[in-house]
Amino acid sequence: MREDKRKRLAAKGWTVGSTAEFLGLTAEEEAYIEIRLRLADGLKRRRTRRRVTQVALAKTVKSSQSRIAKMEAGDPTVSIDLLVRTLLALGASKRDVADLIAGRSSSRAA
Repeated sequence: MREDKRKRLAAKGWTVGSTAEFLGLTAEEEAYIEIRLRLADGLKRRRTRRRVTQVALAKTVKSSQSRIAKMEAGDPTVSIDLLVRTLLALGASKRDVADLIAGRSSSRAA
C-alpha cells in the first residue's frame, strides 16, 4: 500500500496490518498456509497448462471433481498429502514440488 494512503487511513482511525496480524497467526501457521496456497496454485496452473479437466484429473487420482476444485481453491479440508499426490499424478517431479513449496518460479514447477 502506498504510504500516503496508509497515512490517510491512520488519520481516520483505521489500523493497517497484514492478514497474519489480523488473524493472530504464528510464523509457523503463516508459513503452512503459504505452502498450501502455493501447492494449490501450482496444481491449477499445471492442470490448465496440460489442458486436463477437473473431471479427468479426478478420475486419475480416484477422487471427485468437487475435491479437485477444493484443492485448487486451497480449501483447508484438503490434505497437503493429496495436493502433492495430485501434482505428481500430473507429471510434476519432486523438484517441481519443492520449487512450488519454496516459492521459486520455475517454468517446470507449474
